[in-house]
Amino acid sequence: MAIRVVRLGSRREPGEGLRLGTVRRPPRGVLKSRYAVDNWYDVWFPNLAPSLELMKRGHAAVTETELRAYKRKYKAEMSQPHATHDINMLAALSRSADLSVGCYCVDEYRCHRTVLRQLLADAGAELA
Repeated sequence: MAIRVVRLGSRREPGEGLRLGTVRRPPRGVLKSRYAVDNWYDVWFPNLAPSLELMKRGHAAVTETELRAYKRKYKAEMSQPHATHDINMLAALSRSADLSVGCYCVDEYRCHRTVLRQLLADAGAELA
């Protein structure tokens, strides 16, 4: 059992389990009835997405310094009690179920997924 960190909209891998969309907004132009069918996500879970303001900063980041600042601020947002509880819950679930979390970004390095992967690992999650 484990958590996979995935790009939403990508082909599902065997053993991926329930796919959680850790994104601020649902996919544009996609009917809700198509979210799971088209491999976006089974459950929308914006609790672990960057805040709207921070998401905009991350998308606008050009330099490595701006990108590091974005990741640092996202990590700070995820240190809030509600986010910490959610991360700990997913880490615990990873020991008894397969699930995946993801975002739309093409480049994981520039995405909050990189930080989320580390936060889950730090919380003791089983990562695939």
